[in-house]
Amino acid sequence: MNRSLALLLGLAAVVVIAVLPIWMGPFYTRVAQLFFFSAGLAIAWNILGGFSGYWSFGHTAFIGMGAFAAAHLVGQIGPVGSGPWSMIVPVVFAGLLCGLFALVIAYPILRLRGIYFAIAMLGVGQVVGELVNNIRWFQGGVGVFLAAPVPAGMPPEDFFYYVFAALLIVCFVVSVLVRNSRFGYALLAVREDEDTAMMLGVATERYKILAFVLSATLVGTLGAVYGYSVGYFTTYTVFRLDFSLNMIVFCLIGGIGTLFGPIIGTAIMLFLTQVLLSRFLDIHLLITGALVVAIILLVPGGILGAVKQKFTRRAPAARSVEA
Repeated sequence: MNRSLALLLGLAAVVVIAVLPIWMGPFYTRVAQLFFFSAGLAIAWNILGGFSGYWSFGHTAFIGMGAFAAAHLVGQIGPVGSGPWSMIVPVVFAGLLCGLFALVIAYPILRLRGIYFAIAMLGVGQVVGELVNNIRWFQGGVGVFLAAPVPAGMPPEDFFYYVFAALLIVCFVVSVLVRNSRFGYALLAVREDEDTAMMLGVATERYKILAFVLSATLVGTLGAVYGYSVGYFTTYTVFRLDFSLNMIVFCLIGGIGTLFGPIIGTAIMLFLTQVLLSRFLDIHLLITGALVVAIILLVPGGILGAVKQKFTRRAPAARSVEA
């Protein structure tokens, strides 16, 4: 796909996103809002877990940190600016704080590999959540308020629909830039064979840390906006293990390590869980779990992996017929 066509398709997607709330009711607008939020998280996770192969089970730590950082900044200094623009400083602050935290823990924790890194990150998420919950200053146990600066006359679901859509676009653009850069190729080398990449002169330690920090910053930013969208939250609202698991599942279903895989996986799972299975609340989790297992077993490379494999098989056959 050339750049002109990609740009045209991107502009068309932006136009469609902009006008959809006109025809959608409040329920479907909230589903779309959840899709943008979840897809943004999956893309941010994919920069670390998909490109470099370092799967994190603890990215929920950055969602919670982002939400509480924004709330406490507003609580300490008050709103910075007026209207929707007052969100910018707390959200950026939350993202940068999460990136700084990731930088602090990056060197020791990224020395672990495979399942050891995944479990260590799960521990990080649990420890940070417990600290926020038990240290009185954070007020994680009783909860904090974060008033949303929704414009007058605009439904909250429409406002956060556009905010999360904008953040999804940012996450996707960052992912594309990383994937098609020297940085991205270095991460892929780390994923395929880190020891060989190191022997060939790739600064694996530096690139892993950059990917970790970038992923944490994006997730923390989304976490801060999520805090605004719910208005009131406790530790258990934002430090949720299912957030981390969903990021991984969405990437696995769509195609881990691909650009569009996290978006496709998120769309499929949310359509199944929020639309098709919304009437089966009693067995909702049972059916969802069975579907996830079935999809992963049938297409272990994800939806995009299966499509790519199908076209790869067709290509040699077509060439042999021509010969």
